[in-house]
Amino acid sequence: MTPAYVSFFGFKDAPFTKEISDADLWLPSSKAAVVDELCETLSERGSAVLVGEPGVGKTCVLRALRHRLQPNAGFRLTYCHNATLGRRDFYRLLCHALGLTPSASAAGVFYAVTTHVEQLGHERLHPVFLLDEAHLLHQDVLDHLHILLNYQWDSKALLSIVLVGLPELEDRLARRHQRSLSSRLHTRLRIEPLAPADTAEYLRLRLARAGCDRELFASDASAMLHEAASGALRDIDRVATAALREAARRKKKLVERDLLARVLDLDADREAA
Repeated sequence: MTPAYVSFFGFKDAPFTKEISDADLWLPSSKAAVVDELCETLSERGSAVLVGEPGVGKTCVLRALRHRLQPNAGFRLTYCHNATLGRRDFYRLLCHALGLTPSASAAGVFYAVTTHVEQLGHERLHPVFLLDEAHLLHQDVLDHLHILLNYQWDSKALLSIVLVGLPELEDRLARRHQRSLSSRLHTRLRIEPLAPADTAEYLRLRLARAGCDRELFASDASAMLHEAASGALRDIDRVATAALREAARRKKKLVERDLLARVLDLDADREAA
């Protein structure tokens, strides 16, 4: 069923949905630079850690990376977002992601993964494991990851790992007993929230892709939205959608500051309830 606000504004579809193709993702120059750095690191067979606060666009960066690193570019990407597994179940999940049948034993599972990685090297495909929510990794998994990066007496870079998570991941990696893993993470990147101009551009672009060729957010409303969302894409999507719904209910063709303030007040009341 089409939401009422979509029909009211004449959108082709909901403008701030997460259901958007990798090719149509918008990234400000700062996040595009992060994708460039990740691509450069992986092209050199290195590993990386990427951190940022919730909702600032870490997953968008990973999707943009996936779009850039198609299989015909010589990479095989495996994405894992369940970081709360123990070590054996973690490797079993990697087996499934790689299309392998996991063994019953932890040693067998690890052997299957490492053997497959070596085989991909023979096929000139460089495997990349993207580990999302890595700040939640069980300690025994984190303690074991550096072994996964060690091939042929540590003389071959057959695998890259990208650890993605909240800033506390950096604190975990800084501990002394993580120095073997930390020394193998060649690139350290942090995603910052959007700047106010980025938020305004993002609103315009997403509305244009939904079929709207005019401004729907007054400049002061856009500035208020940016401040309320603290530059986080996820919160911008949520608040912008709520504002458009409220504008449609009021038969308003422009989201102005007072309307947005009302939406934010209602949002705060719901959180307090």
